[in-house]
Amino acid sequence: MRYISTRASKTPALERKRFCEILLEGLAPDGGLYLPEAYPQVDDATLTRWRGLSYADLAFEILSLYVDDIPADDLRALCHKTYTAAVFGTAAIVPLKKLEDGLYLEALSNGPTLAFKDMAMQLLGNLFEYELARRGEELNIFGATSGDTGSAAEYAMRGKKGVRVFMTSPDGRMSPFQQAQMFSLLDDNIYNIAITGVFDDCQDLVKAVSGDLEFKRKYKIGTVNSINWARLMAQVVYYFAGYFQATQTNAERVSFTVPSGNFGNVCAGHVARMMGLPISQLVVATNENDVLDEFFRTGVYRVRGTADTHETSSPSMDISKASNFERFVFDLLGRDGERTADLFGTQVPRQGRFDLGADPAFAQAASRYGFASGKSTHQDRLATILETWKNYGVVVDTHTADGLKVAKEHRHPGVPMLVLETALPIKFAATIVEALGREPERPSKFAGIEALPKKVRVMAADVQAIKDLIAHACA
Repeated sequence: MRYISTRASKTPALERKRFCEILLEGLAPDGGLYLPEAYPQVDDATLTRWRGLSYADLAFEILSLYVDDIPADDLRALCHKTYTAAVFGTAAIVPLKKLEDGLYLEALSNGPTLAFKDMAMQLLGNLFEYELARRGEELNIFGATSGDTGSAAEYAMRGKKGVRVFMTSPDGRMSPFQQAQMFSLLDDNIYNIAITGVFDDCQDLVKAVSGDLEFKRKYKIGTVNSINWARLMAQVVYYFAGYFQATQTNAERVSFTVPSGNFGNVCAGHVARMMGLPISQLVVATNENDVLDEFFRTGVYRVRGTADTHETSSPSMDISKASNFERFVFDLLGRDGERTADLFGTQVPRQGRFDLGADPAFAQAASRYGFASGKSTHQDRLATILETWKNYGVVVDTHTADGLKVAKEHRHPGVPMLVLETALPIKFAATIVEALGREPERPSKFAGIEALPKKVRVMAADVQAIKDLIAHACA
């Protein structure tokens, strides 16, 4: 298995990378994102064989299709080390919760930080530690978070040998619980940086630092954002796991609704579908920051500036520049790297938008790739949280509420709809109180977390200042 950049149509043989090379690299040198040269295909017999596997064994089977430079026994051991009931709360790891006939929640939030990001980040931490030890090297992870990626990364990397984490987040834009989860980590290898701006400013810093190849190589800069293929690859597993739980035979199809701002979570579903998983629709649910919904409705991808990025009650989706979207557009355009480079490397930076509405390929987003979309607002969230509690006795977080609201608009008879749960409600307690009049349940290990000492520095969105901070920490 070799990997290519989304911005290179005909990648020279020397530029085709193996998995462990891109594991530690993040962005490609040309600014593109890595994808496999071709998606491995899963046939009916393989699906049947995988049905009875534990989550750890299923993860090994799927990952081994993409990873051929880690010995199989080592990869299997890493999967079994990662996906345990002790870490994720249940033997099923991602159990389905039936709300009514044909409508399910897939529980992805039972990990250490109570968010779906743990599903991939726990594996990424173990992969990083393994590969760095094998090379005798260190890695400086530079990332951006709108809420859950940061804490998931820090909990996965804290105490890991050879790893430092520099995590940016938009100052004051995360929930108090999310901030406390990150900022209360006092480990020496964790650096929290609150940027005066929005998530997209943080993401731009990551891309700018990663784009400085000399600095990146000198300081061994890597990423844990979903621009890192390894993280997205790990997320593919739970689509297969959800499908097996919702069906009896491989002749059945299911749909998934995915709350998504950065397109990483749903892009993993796209990869699963391309591999042959019988997915009918992939429904993208956005909040008021509806850049993805606008694209799937109109063909226009239009990024918003800081002033036009709304601060909402589902803050992890307060994103107006979906960095993972480039992977899907690359596939949508027939893997035309030159055109993808023009759209994302030229048109978006210069014009803030591109328009594929008149392109014949745009119709294939729905017809060939199964994408649909919808939008949810604050009032929708409140109504959905209350309705879900009244009808099913289940409390959902704000992002999952966005997913449920949109899912109900896209259900089809005979096709189970699986809504990916993104976090536990305690992470967004204020909105739960607004909707239900009471605090959501808080796991005992997080009692009083908001009152713990915090370690964070507030900085402007200044690339050079960030580089200076990393260099000083590494001195």
